[in-house]
Amino acid sequence: MDKQDKHDIFSKQKLLVLLGPTACGKTALSLWIAQAFQAEVISADSMQVYRCMDIGTAKIRAEEMLGIPHHLLDIREPNQTFSVADFREAASIAIREIAMRGHLPFLVGGTGLYINSLLRPYHFPDEAAAQPALRERLRKELAEQGNLAMHKRLAEVDPPAAARIHPNDAYRVLRALEVYTATGQTISHLQACSALSTEYDVLQIGLNLERELLYQRIERRIDKMMAEGLVAEVHALLEAGVAREAPSMQGLGYRQIASYLAGECTLAEAVNRLKRDTRRFAKRQLTWFRRDPDIHWFYPDHYRERECLLHDVCALISSWLKEEEHEADRTTGTFSQCHTQTADPGNVLFDQRVSDERADQGI
Repeated sequence: MDKQDKHDIFSKQKLLVLLGPTACGKTALSLWIAQAFQAEVISADSMQVYRCMDIGTAKIRAEEMLGIPHHLLDIREPNQTFSVADFREAASIAIREIAMRGHLPFLVGGTGLYINSLLRPYHFPDEAAAQPALRERLRKELAEQGNLAMHKRLAEVDPPAAARIHPNDAYRVLRALEVYTATGQTISHLQACSALSTEYDVLQIGLNLERELLYQRIERRIDKMMAEGLVAEVHALLEAGVAREAPSMQGLGYRQIASYLAGECTLAEAVNRLKRDTRRFAKRQLTWFRRDPDIHWFYPDHYRERECLLHDVCALISSWLKEEEHEADRTTGTFSQCHTQTADPGNVLFDQRVSDERADQGI
């Protein structure tokens, strides 16, 4: 690496990222990392931006945050939209403000498109900007033809986009069709050709579990959601006037339970579909993330002791922070503290109220 390359890296804002499939344990690990490295968490979850949608999104509760600031939670009403561009703008502001406070910006979540918007931003031509008239026309066609027909149309013009967008994700299907209709180019092509270099010095940590264990945790997590009142939460949203077609209601749990409340299936069928769809979602998340060679993967179930996992994660983060010479003293201190904390039963990951409960839920 020449001097210019080193200067470019050191002049960039540090951004720590923790990602992985749903139910792999990101929340519990993120709390420990945030405490150990004086970080503030920025949610990279496309569903947790919505207010009044707590159980189905496994949103962290205020009492579980342990005083750690969490950003981009509860910032939209359920009947509002929140695009990738909205996320990028809000997250960029949060990163700057966190850095100004002298803390480490820490992006945590499983929405790969959101994470990519910061790590691999792209610029679309003006023609690809939202066009209300065209979008309204596509919405009418969706209402007439249905999700599967519109997804099939997308597959004919943009197979890569269709492969990564679920047929029920009507918002993203219509957006991809809108871009193609307006520009004559697919959204996949524009994303690949218009990528910009990131303004951040990034460390990506991936968390995953062996498939069978991950699926078990997904099922336990859904059973817990049902016990905590997911049906009542969805019913309250519908009663408040949130349309079933709203982007927020396409999220896992909300779509399936809304179908049950509409009399389209039994509760048992809805829960089984939710478990099946969540397993498939986790598989798609991993397919997305595995394309990125820069992710450092950790498998908690491969460690005999939790302390060993924490030690390895801590060592990786500390080494990354020490890349800047002027950070050496501070991060050495953090590393030592980190070792002390991993052996302390009072540490956040050993807190029975937070760690074990959320780990059991697969959060």
